[in-house]
Amino acid sequence: MIDVKEKKAEMPAVASSVFESLSSSLHEQVVFCNDPETGLKAIIAIHNTVLGPSLGGTRMWSYASEAEALNDVLRLSRGMTYKAAISGLNLGGGKAVIIGDSRKDKTEALFRKFGRFVNNLNGKYITAEDVGTSTRDMEYVAMETRHVTGLPESMGGGGDPSPVTAYGVYMGMKASAKFAWGNDALHGKKVMVQGVGHVGENLVKHLTEEGAQVFISDINAEQLNHVSATYGAAVVAPELVFDLEMDIYAPCALGATLNTENINRLRCQIVAGAANNQLADEVLHSKMLKDRGIIYAPDFVINAGGLINVYSEKIGYNRQRALNQTEGIYNVTLDIHRKAQSEGIYTQVAAMAMAEKRISDISKVKSTY
Repeated sequence: MIDVKEKKAEMPAVASSVFESLSSSLHEQVVFCNDPETGLKAIIAIHNTVLGPSLGGTRMWSYASEAEALNDVLRLSRGMTYKAAISGLNLGGGKAVIIGDSRKDKTEALFRKFGRFVNNLNGKYITAEDVGTSTRDMEYVAMETRHVTGLPESMGGGGDPSPVTAYGVYMGMKASAKFAWGNDALHGKKVMVQGVGHVGENLVKHLTEEGAQVFISDINAEQLNHVSATYGAAVVAPELVFDLEMDIYAPCALGATLNTENINRLRCQIVAGAANNQLADEVLHSKMLKDRGIIYAPDFVINAGGLINVYSEKIGYNRQRALNQTEGIYNVTLDIHRKAQSEGIYTQVAAMAMAEKRISDISKVKSTY
C-alpha cells in the first residue's frame, strides 16, 4: 500500500518514480505522510517483514529534494533488514524520514501527528530515534502509538542507544584488527573517527581508553572541540581526512563516504565505522576496497548495537543484557571476514549472503509479518 497525498495531476509522475524505485529495491510498503497543519512531511519505508515487524529509527533532515529523501529512506530501510537478520533478531527492516530542519522545525504537534501515521500501520513498523531526533521526540510519538522504542529510562525504555551502538562498532573494529594483524589490540593504532556525534564520541571514548591514537573530524565545531578537549583527540580538517596516514578509518557521520574518489585517497588497512550505507555503490566500491587491500567491516553488521538495544525494550529492557548481546558482533564480524577470504568474495557480499540465508529459511515458515 502506498499513501500519497498529492494533487491529482501530479500523481502519475510521483507514482511512476516511486514504483520504479520499489521494483528495484523489493520494498513491501512505502507510506507518504503529509499534514499541512503541523508541517509534517515524512516517508515511512518498510522493506521486508519476513522475520518480524520492521523496526528502524526516524531521521529528521533538511533534504535538498523529496526525491533525495525517498532515496535515503529506501536505502536505510533495506539496510535495517540485513542488520536485523545478521544480528539474529526477530525483526524486519523499516525506516522513516521527516523532511525538515531538526534545529528549528520540531514541535510536539508534528511528532504526535507522525505518531498517528505510525499507529495506522498497526505494528508493522516500529519507530525509534535516529539522526536529528531524540528520546524526547519519541516521548511525543509515544503519546499517539505504542509502536515506538528508544524511550527514556524513566518510561521503561533504554534511553539513548548511542553507547550501545558505539560498543558494537568497537567490537567489530577489534575483530577486524584480529583478522588483519593477528591480535585485536588497538593500543597505539591510528584511528580516524569521522563524525563525533553521540555514537562517534562514545567510540572515541573506547578507543582512547585502550590507548589508540585517535584523530577526529566533524562539521560541528562546538562538538568537535568538546570531544578533542575531553579525550585528547587530534582534530583533522574535513578535506584532509582521506589523506591522513592511519591504520583504521571509522566513518561515523552520514553515508556514502566510500566513493571512488575517497577510496583512491584512503591510506589505511581497515574501514570500520558506525555510519549507515557507507558504500556509495555496494558492488563497485566493495571491489575497490578489496583491490586496494583494505579490510571492510560491513556497516550493517557492526553498527547493529543500537537496534539490539531498542529491540530489547520490546522484551523488557536491561542495558547489560543489550551490551552482552552486542558483544556478539565481534564473532559475527570475524566469521564474515573468514567467509569472504575462503570464498574469494567481498565482505559486503559475505554478510548479505548470511543475512539473506536466514530470511530465506524463515520465509519457508511465513511470508511477511
